[in-house]
Amino acid sequence: MHRVMRTSGGIRYLALLSLVFSANIATATKMRLSKDLQHLPSKQVVSVIIQYKNGPSQKDLNQVATQGAALQETLPLVRGGAFTVKAGNLSTLANDPDIVYISPNRTVHAAATVTDFYDQAVIAPYAWSQSLTGKGIGIAVIDSGIASSNDFTLATGKGTRVVYNQNFVVGETTTNDLYGHGTHVAGIIAGNGANSTGAAFTKKFIGIAYGVNLINLRVLDETGSGSDSQVIAAIQQAISLKSKYNIRVINLSLGRPVFESYSLDPLCLAVESAWKAGIVVVVAAGNEGRNNSANTDGYGTISAPGNDPYVITVGAMKPMGTATRTDDLIASYSSKGPTLFDHIVKPDIVAPGNLTDSVLASSTATLVKSYPGNIVPLSYYSTNKKGTSNYFTLSGTSMAAPVVSGAAALLLQKTASLTPDQVKARLMKSAYKTFPRESTATDPSTGITYTSQYDIFTVGAGYLDIQGALSSTDLAAAKVGSAMSPAVTVDKSGNVYLATSSPEVWSKNGVWGTSVVWGNSVFSTVVNGNSVLWGSSAPWGAENDTGYSVVWGTSVVWGSSTSSSTEAISIEIQGEE
Repeated sequence: MHRVMRTSGGIRYLALLSLVFSANIATATKMRLSKDLQHLPSKQVVSVIIQYKNGPSQKDLNQVATQGAALQETLPLVRGGAFTVKAGNLSTLANDPDIVYISPNRTVHAAATVTDFYDQAVIAPYAWSQSLTGKGIGIAVIDSGIASSNDFTLATGKGTRVVYNQNFVVGETTTNDLYGHGTHVAGIIAGNGANSTGAAFTKKFIGIAYGVNLINLRVLDETGSGSDSQVIAAIQQAISLKSKYNIRVINLSLGRPVFESYSLDPLCLAVESAWKAGIVVVVAAGNEGRNNSANTDGYGTISAPGNDPYVITVGAMKPMGTATRTDDLIASYSSKGPTLFDHIVKPDIVAPGNLTDSVLASSTATLVKSYPGNIVPLSYYSTNKKGTSNYFTLSGTSMAAPVVSGAAALLLQKTASLTPDQVKARLMKSAYKTFPRESTATDPSTGITYTSQYDIFTVGAGYLDIQGALSSTDLAAAKVGSAMSPAVTVDKSGNVYLATSSPEVWSKNGVWGTSVVWGNSVFSTVVNGNSVLWGSSAPWGAENDTGYSVVWGTSVVWGSSTSSSTEAISIEIQGEE
């Protein structure tokens, strides 16, 4: 009897162990599979990125092939690859303990909206007066391509500073800019104004670092869309070419919604790899600052990979049609932090991005054909009444990011030994920190007025100041990750505090000091939970619990559905006056 009872108990115990083991496997499988892949129709064929612990071996490739997965592209940078597979086979694939994470091969978009003074606002002429033009520095522009233009010629007037071209758009071979976005971005970084130089011209369009070399890595098609895998492949190539072309900066004026922690997102892992390889990565924050679909007044709308704490994430300011920066205001469409899931303080810095004139790709580029009214009139900068214009106007954080990329190149030309973290720290600490308490902007097409608060989740460390950065001799720690953007947490009283693993950099009494990085008024207004953001009338106040949970919750992404998230990053074709 005793023996039977032991046997019976053993059976029950083994059955319980089996249940627990099965539950653990199911939990592990679910954790390895992105949430937006877990409820798709089983027969739907999807493109995914599979990350492995040690990179896909031939055995791994054979294994996924048994589930009908077809390899599209290997992605060594994230120890994985892009595959197409039926959704119904994903759970089986995720059972493999060698797999770290499976996510959709998501679509990325250019972060511009169709709509000068940006040089003066950030005091770029100071750099030029010191003979700093970015000469010798390579900047990889990962975008829609770079069209041929006289504005990218060498100082001699012969030859081009676009020293390398490669296409990553599937099914295409051209590296030309069919959309009209990448050329505009490249002009903000590196245009030398050749097409606006001469006796007949009254205004010259010059990029921030007009002596740099450009590495053209095309990932966006003629509609301004691309995929995670294309961007990752381009980042991988930039790292490979780093020594040959002295690539010290990557500009990413593109993004997509955030779907998981940056620690799992393959796009974020790719930019981190570039950062760790010694390349400064500058990313547009996104243009969703007006997005109130989750009742957050645009907070929590930073796009990926701008949500990664390593990179420099840039929001957009409005130069207000003047050369002085004292009247400049935040663009109400500029995306605001904290980031979803990880609650990282973003953006890191803001720069001019509204109504920016730069190099026009061609009259056949999609943006130019769709918005011919955005071609800068020849009469605006020339007394010659004949001919065609070579410049175009765009707005967005896409335009702000290259201003910072150019500034980083100037810093690196002056002090080549700076690490990416030291560049980031110097730019943030020297940023101009004088802002109004709030400002408003009214959309002329809808009549809706948007109010912007000047807190760290809107303007970051402040407004880019090139003179201040170049004049600074301050050095943050050289080690990788020393300038990672901190996370924040909220207590039951609604007060927000920094929560970071690098207290020596970000703590109140540390190397940077909160008042040094963000400024007393900007930082204390937000972190101490005053009325600017968390008061009774603030967007995250008691009457807006839905929005509050969206930003700080663990399971909600944007709103009630993934489709609304996708719609939220569509490019708005408008400017902000």
